[in-house]
Amino acid sequence: MSTPNELTKTAGAFDIRNVIGALLGIFGIILALVGIIGFTPDEAARTGGIDANLWTGIGLILTAAVFFIWARMRPIRIVDEDAGE
Repeated sequence: MSTPNELTKTAGAFDIRNVIGALLGIFGIILALVGIIGFTPDEAARTGGIDANLWTGIGLILTAAVFFIWARMRPIRIVDEDAGE
């Protein structure tokens, strides 16, 4: 007879939080790079001197990290009913 731990698996890479975290991270890296490389005086005049792309990119990267940590701390458990029989 199998123990309950042998009957459960985690969603792993297919967990939607990992997918959302990856997308937010990719967009965040792109925006941060654009903010670092492409911040011009014209953009500074339009945004009041704030590098909006850089700060939004940093925010997205931090949000992606929260999603990855959340998925790691509380993984989705999938019970394998067929393995128990």
